[in-house]
Amino acid sequence: MSDWGIFLATYLAATVEWVEAFTIVLAVSMSIGWGRAAGAAAAALLVLGAMTAATGGVLRLGVDMHWLQLFIGVFLLLFGVRWLAKAVARQAGLKALHDEEAEFEETRHELERGDRHGAWLIAFKGVFLEGLEVWLIVVALGMKGHHPAVATGAALLALLVVAAVGMLVRAPLRRVPENAIKFVVGAMIVAFGTFWTIEALGGATAWALGDWSLPALVGFYLLGGLSVATVLRRRCVAEAVS
Repeated sequence: MSDWGIFLATYLAATVEWVEAFTIVLAVSMSIGWGRAAGAAAAALLVLGAMTAATGGVLRLGVDMHWLQLFIGVFLLLFGVRWLAKAVARQAGLKALHDEEAEFEETRHELERGDRHGAWLIAFKGVFLEGLEVWLIVVALGMKGHHPAVATGAALLALLVVAAVGMLVRAPLRRVPENAIKFVVGAMIVAFGTFWTIEALGGATAWALGDWSLPALVGFYLLGGLSVATVLRRRCVAEAVS
């Protein structure tokens, strides 16, 4: 798998999660100020950074790469299928599109009923939980590609971009096409999981085209997901008319 493929998949996935985290921090800042809200976010990022460093240390101790590859492949399959299924459901109209502005208002109303300490914890929890998904992707893709710095760099770049844009507009990043990104990233992650799981089970000869099989898998899952979404949307329209 090329470093560019790992970088792109990590960057897109991290962007979605960081946008959601920024929305929560923005809402909290209106209650306790930017300083304390940013402090809570920084604390969560420090914890995530420590987890990333600890994971790299464990890997340097030596791990059976065959079983590690199988574990990563299965994990990515499960994680990617969840993302892709949600994207298909939203595309088909079975699930509402994620609304960052609605989440912002919901968090703000929750803060109005709490205290300053609770608001700090909400910001910490929001950044940590969203960042935890980024950490899982970084660990999985970084370990398999033997270049954890590439995945880590992509996640950090996504964080900096979202933070910079967010600070400029000071509003939920509603124009980010989140469902479109989740559709693409979901297809990519499922493709990675399929590739690595079958490779771990079948050996190096499992894929005749080698890494070139990955673009075909991504296209297969992406077109398949869009086809399923189209069929479901037409069925929903037909049922609504009848």
